Amino acid sequence: MMRHYYLTLLLLSLIILPGCALKQNTVPDAAVTEVESQPTALASIAEVLKANDHRPVAERIALYRQLRKEQPEAYNFWNQDELTMYGYGLLWGEKTTEAIEVFKLMVAEFPNTANNYDSLGEAYLANGDEEKALVNYQKALKMDPDNFNAEDIVYRLRHPGFVPETDEEKFAKVYTAAEYSADLDQLAARLLKVHPNALKFISAEDFRSLIEQKKALMTDQTTYAEFRWHCAEIIASVNCSHTSMGRFSLESKMLPTALRFPVQTRLVDGQLFVVDPMGNDDRLAVKDEILSVNDIPVASLLKDIYRRIPSQGYVETTKRHEFNFWGTGMIAYAMNFPQTYEVTVKGKSTSIVLSPAKEIRNHFGNPAIKGCGEPLCYEVLEDGKSAVLTVLSFNFYPWNNLDVFEAFMDKTFRKIAADGIEQLIIDLRYNGGGSSESSIYLLRHLMQKPFTYYSRAEYEGKQKPAAGESVQLPFDTTFQGKLYFLIDGIGNSTTGHFMSLAQKWELGTIIGEELGSNQFCSAGQTVCRLSNTKVLYYVANNTHVSTATSLPDETGILPDHYVSQSIDDYLNEIDTVLEFAIGLTRM
Repeated sequence: MMRHYYLTLLLLSLIILPGCALKQNTVPDAAVTEVESQPTALASIAEVLKANDHRPVAERIALYRQLRKEQPEAYNFWNQDELTMYGYGLLWGEKTTEAIEVFKLMVAEFPNTANNYDSLGEAYLANGDEEKALVNYQKALKMDPDNFNAEDIVYRLRHPGFVPETDEEKFAKVYTAAEYSADLDQLAARLLKVHPNALKFISAEDFRSLIEQKKALMTDQTTYAEFRWHCAEIIASVNCSHTSMGRFSLESKMLPTALRFPVQTRLVDGQLFVVDPMGNDDRLAVKDEILSVNDIPVASLLKDIYRRIPSQGYVETTKRHEFNFWGTGMIAYAMNFPQTYEVTVKGKSTSIVLSPAKEIRNHFGNPAIKGCGEPLCYEVLEDGKSAVLTVLSFNFYPWNNLDVFEAFMDKTFRKIAADGIEQLIIDLRYNGGGSSESSIYLLRHLMQKPFTYYSRAEYEGKQKPAAGESVQLPFDTTFQGKLYFLIDGIGNSTTGHFMSLAQKWELGTIIGEELGSNQFCSAGQTVCRLSNTKVLYYVANNTHVSTATSLPDETGILPDHYVSQSIDDYLNEIDTVLEFAIGLTRM
């Protein structure tokens, strides 16, 4: 695992990390010289350091050492990930010299961890000190020969003129069949070794059969792009949203524009509609339904594409959203990059040859879901008794910005009480997950009695219970009115835990489509790379399960009211799901 890639992914998505008890004490200003009495709950050392960010970094390091000496059992000193992320927060905030000191502390505290030398090397490199960077990257590589990040940087530092190939340059590159075959074996072995639940949703026999099928397809003419498409099916076969090749972003980036499917589409209830003809306005109209592409029925094409899209268990709503995001590229890969696209359209007697794509237009998101432009929003509706709380992300961590989430929720629920809100809609659509701490904090504003969040929390290096394994107490001002939850197939990771508990405890009415996740989550990510083709992929490395263990692991959380957006509502930017929920509040 390489920290640089791993931590970048943490900020972008959906990763559940082991944490410490909620609402920890932080050490006040005077604590640099005078430490408080031992907290009653295990506290986050990263939160303590962050609370003292206004102090010189040397004083923060001294505080860490003092607490470790005088209160070794009070803080999560064992949690390297959290402290490392604190260091990266400084590095990404361009506080490079401070980050160096934090990573030096980590090297001193955990000298047998290769990633700490990798992180220190990165900080030195960002500071322009290539000599010290090289020394630390060499140490990291010696301790962990699989650390391809350190391997690459050591090579580049030793060969300043070296320019690595880009993925765009590798698109049509070919390797030997033997090299492809070796990489496929390596991919299979790595998935089984790293992923704690690799065979939960596929049998060992079927998994091995899939590997052998792919190896049989490899030739000396197979291109790098084709190989990636084959790898995507293997990775998706473990049915884990935390195990992927980085969604489809790299495949889309490296695909030449002229090879793309030249029409933007939207899949609704199994029907493929045109939403943007792009350069084919003279041939197609918005809302035309495409029945086949190059004589391949849409249903068959989608079946092939869906096998390459990772999702939790057997959830297909996630796959539909991903296809709607990346369809122009996915169709091209599934059809092995045809030079010409010909479609049949419902109601038209002859097929239509499309003009080649001249630009890239991916339709991310949904124009009907307006939001407020922020990850957290609160709005009182016209009746004055109902409100919408939008939570686009749980990406708020103790090492970074959990305090922002807590402050927003505390302020919002005080306002809810002051406004006399009787019905609250919590919109969790497009929420890809984040920290358990933020999820728990919101639940404490909603629950009427003490609760336990996790039934299992298993990860490498665990020495103390995770935050959600202990009993959590509701706040005194917990919401007393009616609750409505809006969900969709994009809701992954922590969102699944949150909604599984909302369903288990019957907190409110659930509206929308099948959630992209549930109570069971293979979380975290180890970054891996194949030896010959250098394909990067990401593998879940831990297991977190909420206490809603009676729910099925194979499906996402199901709504009480299944509500989907028609193609007309999409084109007219009508938020069907929210309007339905508002309608319920008026009954």
